[in-house]
Amino acid sequence: MAEKHILEKLAEVNPDAEIWWDSSPLVYGNWARGMVEKAPEEKKEIWNAQLERLFDPENPGATFFRGVTTNPPLSLNAIKDNPQFWANFVRELIRANPEKGVEEIFWLTYKEVVKRGAEFFFPIWEKSGHKYGYLSGQVDPRYVFDVERMFAQAVELSQLSPNIMIKCPGSREGYELIRILTAHGIATNNTLAFTVPQFVACMEAVQDGLKIARENRVDLFRWRSVITHMSARYGTLGDLQSQAESRGIELSEADVRWAELAIFKRGYGILKEKGYPNKMLFCSMRISPPTDDGTAASWHIEKVAGGDIVYTCPPQYITQLMDVEDRMRPFHPEAIHEPPPPKTLDKLLKLPYFAKAFEPDGMVPDEFNRHAALIATAAEFSTATRGMVDFVAQQFQAEGRM
Repeated sequence: MAEKHILEKLAEVNPDAEIWWDSSPLVYGNWARGMVEKAPEEKKEIWNAQLERLFDPENPGATFFRGVTTNPPLSLNAIKDNPQFWANFVRELIRANPEKGVEEIFWLTYKEVVKRGAEFFFPIWEKSGHKYGYLSGQVDPRYVFDVERMFAQAVELSQLSPNIMIKCPGSREGYELIRILTAHGIATNNTLAFTVPQFVACMEAVQDGLKIARENRVDLFRWRSVITHMSARYGTLGDLQSQAESRGIELSEADVRWAELAIFKRGYGILKEKGYPNKMLFCSMRISPPTDDGTAASWHIEKVAGGDIVYTCPPQYITQLMDVEDRMRPFHPEAIHEPPPPKTLDKLLKLPYFAKAFEPDGMVPDEFNRHAALIATAAEFSTATRGMVDFVAQQFQAEGRM
């Protein structure tokens, strides 16, 4: 094989690790072409070959990526990637469904984005015996506290293709949704999750759902469960820094990264110790400034290398990795088991925001709904959803319907 991509090197450390694409497959072609165009002259051929190995829209069955995660901002990006096509698509929907309003046409459009993305990875799903090739389609983040509405949407999304995994929020209601969907044999991805208590809630919801499914002899051929840790969002959107400042505790960037990593590692350890059938998924990764020895660190993959986990990587992060790959350290197969430095952990445990997130029983389900990072992320995703709704509304105006 030609020079390996850094993500190919990461996957080699543990054959059970999975690298996923964190965006709609619909945007990959334009992004990859843009990457090659901007590449240094001596790397253009190398990068082109690497990016084709990661995912080739013309030959999706041979992709290196084993799955896909999407969310409302990423679905909105898919529309922005080809706005004229989607404008025409929406206008045709409006003409064909004169009785439907903006929200209904939005939902039909969103389902089409999800469906088209899932089609790219369906060959992988079949080829792997339903182990890989899932695309995560998220229920509307405006309803993270409404089980009935989320369930109705989840069923509709799941009916688009058997390789669609439903993204369910880490709210109290979201874990009830995961239990119900698991009982129906529907694959789930627990998103908006930032804490060990949320991870444990997901593991327990899946256990309960699987018990019901087996009692009812539900076919589990399409079932999978992944638990997403939105790592950097935990460290930047919540109360970690403000609580440290109010207590006179100085947190370095390394301390913040270790807070995020410690939570993930503890969740991973509990899952492996208990033998739960879920798989941990790491997202929201960052590149840190160069270290003293000149290497460029991305602890979010370096410190969890070797784990039987999913790494889901958005275009921007892959771009950053490729820009600094020559300075990245080799991956260590035991990195996943490296504990946080004792002094760092002691410092972090003085902060309630971290202590409650780190201890398996540090939060009760009602507290999930008030978690700062969950509220902030749900608000961001809701804004993107409203952006899609407004795109649809613009087409209603163009059709003279508003």
